[in-house]
Amino acid sequence: MSIEKVKNYFKQFGKQNDVLEFQTSSATVELAANALNTDSSRIAKTLSFKSKNGVVLVVAAGDARVDNKKFKSYFGFKAKMLKPDEVEQLTGFKIGGVCPFAVNDGVTVYTDISLKRFSTVFPACGSSNSAIELTCDELFLFSKSFGWIDVCSLYE
Repeated sequence: MSIEKVKNYFKQFGKQNDVLEFQTSSATVELAANALNTDSSRIAKTLSFKSKNGVVLVVAAGDARVDNKKFKSYFGFKAKMLKPDEVEQLTGFKIGGVCPFAVNDGVTVYTDISLKRFSTVFPACGSSNSAIELTCDELFLFSKSFGWIDVCSLYE
């Protein structure tokens, strides 16, 4: 089970008991915000893209969307989300539970600056009913992010 994989991953940081599991779904930004009783912008959504060398995950604020021009300028290729039937095989997680922790080999994680306006955020933990509250620095560290990037714009 993917949530167990993430909990085991968090043992090295002493955070395995901080993983939250809900009785209801947290598979979308809105559902996660409801489950956590927080603003949807504080949900750290993990977006998965196909690259020439594997998969790129971008963790962004719940109220952010990928800006295609910024994405292509940074990565050098057009933003193309993984197809639903590719997500679990390539990331290690099912849709609704994709997270930046304990990812498959060949997956590169980046964190978008849209998250930096919050003291803490809530990324998923490998299932469609889980999350963890982390500071942005913890998210960056625990996800083994390759860098803070600016490839998103906020919804207006």
